[in-house]
Amino acid sequence: MSIKSDRWIRQMAEQHGMIEPYEPGQVKAAADGSKLISYGTSSYGYDVRCSNEFKVFTNIHSATVDPKHFDENSFVDVQKDVCIIPPNSFALARTVEYFRIPRDVLTICLGKSTYARCGIIVNVTPLEPEWEGHVTLEFSNTTTLPAKIYANEGVAQMLFFQSDEACEVSYKDRSGKYMGQRGVTLPKA
Repeated sequence: MSIKSDRWIRQMAEQHGMIEPYEPGQVKAAADGSKLISYGTSSYGYDVRCSNEFKVFTNIHSATVDPKHFDENSFVDVQKDVCIIPPNSFALARTVEYFRIPRDVLTICLGKSTYARCGIIVNVTPLEPEWEGHVTLEFSNTTTLPAKIYANEGVAQMLFFQSDEACEVSYKDRSGKYMGQRGVTLPKA
């Protein structure tokens, strides 16, 4: 098993639709010249962007967080270019990019250092072989201050690992419950 390079990522995105929309280089500035948190293809990964759809955790309904019986009232929907996460709280979002993972590839996501250095942790479980969809992102604000997340800018990096052999049973084969998800997807029991 080996990590895949920018050349492989570019080929898989452009010829096989693995990432849509796809940016072949690193974008570091907006059209007007203002700085962005970078996104696009890097040497051995792909920096994804966060969309402007957020679900911010709230306790206004005193709900219990239960992954088997999730109460949607635990979140407030926000659609803006900047999301403010309350202190010691979290928000869900999704990637701008839609992914189609090949059968012999496992994808791991790590947060970008720009956010990590501000106490904002990005968590994503592995993208399994033959999974596809928008990636639901969890942002944890570990600080005692409000934290900003910028939509349409880089938030995390995807690393692609190709196995020496294809798996016997893929995510698609077992009809995984998050297959083909679009938008911010809440827990499913």
